[in-house]
Amino acid sequence: MLEMQNTTGKGCKKGRIESKQVVLSLVTTALVIALDQLSKSWVRVNLAPGESLLKAGFLRLTYVTNTGFVFGLPANQIFLLIFTTVVILLIIPFFFYYLSVHYRSPITSLCSICLGLILGGAVGNLVDRLHFGYVTDFIDIRLWNDFHWPAFNCADASIVVGTFMLAYALFRSGLFKKIYEHNRESKN
Repeated sequence: MLEMQNTTGKGCKKGRIESKQVVLSLVTTALVIALDQLSKSWVRVNLAPGESLLKAGFLRLTYVTNTGFVFGLPANQIFLLIFTTVVILLIIPFFFYYLSVHYRSPITSLCSICLGLILGGAVGNLVDRLHFGYVTDFIDIRLWNDFHWPAFNCADASIVVGTFMLAYALFRSGLFKKIYEHNRESKN
């Protein structure tokens, strides 16, 4: 168990976060980074920018360079994007700790996996930005005719899946109800 100092008198049982949850998050993070970097490397080696591996169908592998953030916006703001990513990487673990201490919300295995998915995706894209100045995207979904979702990569998918799974896990844990009740009691 990892000892976490709890000076508020509130918090998770005995002020501890299970070390197995930390390990689970770190292993998930490492796996996401590895999958993301290997897939992007394969795309950079085997495709020219703009080239598609599959020319038909709704799913194509198309090499796209993305100098922006979400859906390519804002483009060419490398310092802002790196700074924002680093701040988010620092805030997320503290958010989990805050929830566990302040609301006595247990950090479940699902929450640990979600944390790993989000952190791994953020680090995977950060590695690209630092190394190349852009992110390699390649998953190109064509919905109908020529309309397609902006290209994305394994890191992006990991962040989205991790975020939605985390919202579900926190809802199932009763955390939203605890926060609501806490805020309601504070006003009275």
